[in-house]
Amino acid sequence: MKVLVLGGSGFIGSALLRELDAASCDVRVLSRNLRSRSAEEGTVEFVQGDLLDSNCPVMEIVSGCSIIFNCVGELYDEAKMAPLHIESTLRLLAAAKQEAKASGWMLHWVQLSSVGAYGPAQGHPSVARVVTEQTKLAPVGTYEITKAQADELVAAAAEEGVLSYSIVRPSNVFGAGMPNDSLRQWGRLIKKRLFFYIGEPGAVSTYVHVDDVVAALMLCGFDDRAKGHIFNISNDCPQEQLVAAMAKVLNVQAPWLRVPEWAMRLVVAACSPVRGFPVSASRVDSLVARTRYPTDKLASVLGFRPRYEVADRIAEVFSEKAK
Repeated sequence: MKVLVLGGSGFIGSALLRELDAASCDVRVLSRNLRSRSAEEGTVEFVQGDLLDSNCPVMEIVSGCSIIFNCVGELYDEAKMAPLHIESTLRLLAAAKQEAKASGWMLHWVQLSSVGAYGPAQGHPSVARVVTEQTKLAPVGTYEITKAQADELVAAAAEEGVLSYSIVRPSNVFGAGMPNDSLRQWGRLIKKRLFFYIGEPGAVSTYVHVDDVVAALMLCGFDDRAKGHIFNISNDCPQEQLVAAMAKVLNVQAPWLRVPEWAMRLVVAACSPVRGFPVSASRVDSLVARTRYPTDKLASVLGFRPRYEVADRIAEVFSEKAK
């Protein structure tokens, strides 16, 4: 039976495709433009279609598939988020269940989501917070809200003997070629010696390597123990450790200056009306945050923990190829 990958051209989806190919899986990928596919991908079956099109041939897409990896995600255009994350998920779930009932094969759905579904810390962001799979969802922002709603649709669609599911919620995913430029921007500040710490030591950086996310997705796709579960995945580390690792890669002295949080917030409040001011209140929140996302459930259910320490792999982000 085929494995269907939705969002296979994205950062995580393309890494998943490589892993599925290495495992000799029979893979189908939905693509908006077949002409854009490279010749080296000839072993993968591509079906042309656009999930934003209500006439997208969803039955053709899911036909003959036993596992669906939904790695679709719109990060930038808010107008497309609900149609892509919610409406297309509804259509695909209906088609998948119809296909499963017609074929007699149970279908398994693996949903790639985000820890953003739990929302930011309530109250002061520098207060220690531990988020587990039992933490109540409180998403803020269109992306996070629509992804959380899609997760709920997937869980609600589960039906004995017809459709099962697993949901993977990673923190900030990094690796070579990552499209998000936040770490490289951070690195540029460090290289120019413009970065300084805010507040007391102990802030937490919540990142996880793309290969670890793919490994978790593979387990959720092929290990029956993952069915019916939601898993968070992150490889949290002290902010000071990450900054020191970036400084080493960039061959500069590690930053040491630390500004009191209250002073920085006063500056931000006074200067925020100034157009182009580089620091916002939300940026300060992120730099003092102490939220952690333990992977204890992944370990207890599937025997898996992230393998790649953030500091050990951060050099990939600053390679010439990644730039």
